[in-house]
Amino acid sequence: MPFHSRSCLAIFITSMLMLTGCQTPSLASKTSSPNIGNNDSQTVSYNQFSLQGKIGVKTPQQSGSAFFTWIQQEEQFDIELSGILGIGKTQITGEPGKVELNSSRTGLISAESPEELLLLATGWNAPITHIIDWVQARPATLETEILKDNMQRPIQFIEDGWTVDLSYKDEAVLPNRLVLKQALDSNQENRITMIIQNR
Repeated sequence: MPFHSRSCLAIFITSMLMLTGCQTPSLASKTSSPNIGNNDSQTVSYNQFSLQGKIGVKTPQQSGSAFFTWIQQEEQFDIELSGILGIGKTQITGEPGKVELNSSRTGLISAESPEELLLLATGWNAPITHIIDWVQARPATLETEILKDNMQRPIQFIEDGWTVDLSYKDEAVLPNRLVLKQALDSNQENRITMIIQNR
C-alpha cells in the first residue's frame, strides 16, 4: 500500500475516534445512561471516561487497525493510537474550536473540528459523531431504532445511516465490542470494529 494511502487510512482511523470529541450533545445524549442495571461501578458519566482497546476500519478500498487509549474529560479528549500500518504512534488532542493530530509520519495537522480535520486530511465526510454515546450503550438521537436483549441492554442501534451492533461480556451493562456498519452502493459497506479491553 502506498505511503499516501497508509497516511490517509491512519488519519481516517484516528478520526473515527476523534469525531466524538467536540460534538454538540443531542437531546438524547444529554440524558443519563439507559437504566439497564444497578451496577454503579460500571455507570459512566456523560463525556467522562477512559477506554483502551483496538479499532479496525474496513472500507471497499482499504483496511487497517490500531490499538487506542482514549481519555475523555467533558469537552476535552486525548487519544493515542499505535501499531497503525507502520505509521507509528499518533496523538490526537482536542477541545472546542481546536483539534490536533500529530505523528512522526504525518506531522501536525490542525483544524477547528474533528469533521473539518477528516475532510481536510482525507477528503472524506463521515458523519459518525455519535460514537461517544454508542460506547456508553445509549442512542445519540431521538430517532434511533433500538433493539434490546432480555436484560434490556441495547444490542443494536440504527441511526443516521449507521447500524451499530453492541456485544457485552457476561452481565456487564456497557459493551466491550461495537461493530459500526454504513451501507454503500453495490452491496458494499464501511465497517468499524471497536474492541474495548479496559474501561
